[in-house]
Amino acid sequence: MDRSLQISRSFWLFCLFFTVGLTYADEKSQKTSIPHLSSLSPSSGLQGQKITLTGTHFGPRKGKVYFGKTELTEKKIASWSDTRIVTTAPKGSGEAVVQLMTSKEKRSNQLTFKYVQTTPGDSGSGSGTTFLSNFKILANNDLGMHCVDDDFSVFSILPPYNVINAQVLGQDASGKPQLLDKNTVILRYAPVQDSNKSINSTSLNKTNFWDLDPTKNLSYAELLFGVNLGKGQGIKNLYMPADAPAPGNTVFGWSDHLGMFTAEGIPIFPIDDVNHYNPYPMLRITAYDARNPSLELAHTDIVVPVSDETTCSNCHATGKIAANNPNIVWSNHLNLEVQSRNNVLLAHDYHENTNLTNQKPVLCASCHYSPALDLAGNGQPTGDQIGHKWMSQVMHDYHADKMAEVDGKAIFDSPAPVAGLDTKLNGVPAPDQQACYQCHPGSETKCLRGAMTETVTCQNCHGGMAAVGGAHALRANGPIDQTSPAANQIRKAWTDEPRCQSCHTGDAVKHMTPAGATLASDGIRLIHAYDLNDPAASPFLAGNKRFAENDHKLFRYSNGHGGIACEGCHGSTHAIWPSDSGHPNDDIAAKDLQGHAGTISECTACHKANTLPLTLNGPHGMHNVGDSRWGQEDGHPAFYKSNPAECKACHGGDLRGSVLSKAGVDRNWRTEWGNKSVKKGEPIGCYTCHNGPDGD
Repeated sequence: MDRSLQISRSFWLFCLFFTVGLTYADEKSQKTSIPHLSSLSPSSGLQGQKITLTGTHFGPRKGKVYFGKTELTEKKIASWSDTRIVTTAPKGSGEAVVQLMTSKEKRSNQLTFKYVQTTPGDSGSGSGTTFLSNFKILANNDLGMHCVDDDFSVFSILPPYNVINAQVLGQDASGKPQLLDKNTVILRYAPVQDSNKSINSTSLNKTNFWDLDPTKNLSYAELLFGVNLGKGQGIKNLYMPADAPAPGNTVFGWSDHLGMFTAEGIPIFPIDDVNHYNPYPMLRITAYDARNPSLELAHTDIVVPVSDETTCSNCHATGKIAANNPNIVWSNHLNLEVQSRNNVLLAHDYHENTNLTNQKPVLCASCHYSPALDLAGNGQPTGDQIGHKWMSQVMHDYHADKMAEVDGKAIFDSPAPVAGLDTKLNGVPAPDQQACYQCHPGSETKCLRGAMTETVTCQNCHGGMAAVGGAHALRANGPIDQTSPAANQIRKAWTDEPRCQSCHTGDAVKHMTPAGATLASDGIRLIHAYDLNDPAASPFLAGNKRFAENDHKLFRYSNGHGGIACEGCHGSTHAIWPSDSGHPNDDIAAKDLQGHAGTISECTACHKANTLPLTLNGPHGMHNVGDSRWGQEDGHPAFYKSNPAECKACHGGDLRGSVLSKAGVDRNWRTEWGNKSVKKGEPIGCYTCHNGPDGD
């Protein structure tokens, strides 16, 4: 055959296959881009109820949403993204089929919204019944990370025990939010799949916590904690949902102490249902009408973080620095964690003349008091704990001088920035070179993550290990209980902790610059929570209480504007919003509440739009955020003339903006000078739109 003819035929065959391939790819693309509705939140409520539609392939531009035969067009849709739509339920009754159509006229699957005529009303205030709608849930893990032992056959530091705190809001007819209590709503938790299709619904076959000790014929749970538990049962009688014998075993209780709902002691592990490691599992928190428990009012999805990376193996594995004494016969167990734990007991017996190796399993807190395991609520050491140092003291202080080097790597036990490290890390050491992460979660599991991760280490807030271990007496400002402050008090673990006000000491006009402290580049905040010359790292107390916790309380126990928990607006301790890029699931709850990541700052997250006057009575003395009225002639100009000092507190003494007036999201508004816009993170001041407070 002629070679030119061969080339010609090959060319046309290539074109044919290429065209077929394009057609197939186009068909596949069209098929995969069909919009899919996965949930409505809530799935029932009154007309006018704010509804969030979540799913995939909605497209970047607004389309239409259908409630039965009612068509909601662009003006009725508050926001639209590829995965999330916010709108309101139109007038209707009974059940309505909900469906969306993209801007390219592709229709989604259908979900059902149920109209209800009445909703929970008696908030427990004694004011009688008020019909509510537009329910919201603010829920958080209380610490940002919980730890659990990887093995229970040798000793235990912490059992499976996670905590979620939550509040539920409903709006009355005027749009004013009310906090609801146990008489009004029931809260339950359930598993939910995350963006990586990981789901965690059970604790069984993920731990030996409920297994029998082969020599004593009792479970490790009973031997360690003195409780006879069923398989999957937590110490406080909660279960993971798939293990629960009854619905009541996944229901939140009510804490009179906190004044909110709490699920305390969820026995969750960092392994999902297909045996993949995931220390950031998610649970769905759903509120139901207490008078009609089948009626869902709202739900939100949160991370319930848990890590088994509380490990001793970095130093106590056989042959390593803490397990190489030739006078001790070290463990040769094949499981590295079990081996390391055996070696810890062998070292303890050798140095302290104990016999723990023959008393396994050992509960460390049986001798060394820990508030985290004070299940009886004694508040102080009892029994065998008397005369021994607290668990935190003995662990941190004993190891404080042993953290210079591990496996040939320098270990840092000082606040960031640390001189000589990669400047791209802003002075923060690599996780495997931080002292705290040698034992705590961890070089893999991030205990400290979120908004502050790039600039601080644990030591910026807590001080070094010796300080945490109470090796030095606190200054008078150190104890959390300032009713009778006194110097020379040893730090109480889990109580005398750093505070938000120790770094966020005030506003742009009035804040602290104490001796021995370092100001951040913004000139307002501190980057260390204590005087660097104080070996006890006693936390500063701010004179300007704008950003202070409640008196004598930590951040996780404090509440603010409208009685909302501080964690409800800012995120969990150690995982403050917005999250870092490696942990996007942490931001889901914030996005669900206000449509974007970060601190809950939009008034419409709780209040009905356009129901508030222009005011300075918001959280931390803030004005209304995202309110179009500020851009009008009778908006902020007149407001500034009456309140210049209050405006400067956040927008800066020169009114050019400060870190406190940065936009939480891209914003646009109409002014007498035309349409103005700012980008997320841009400080807003008088010069953003015009030439100063008196300019054009």
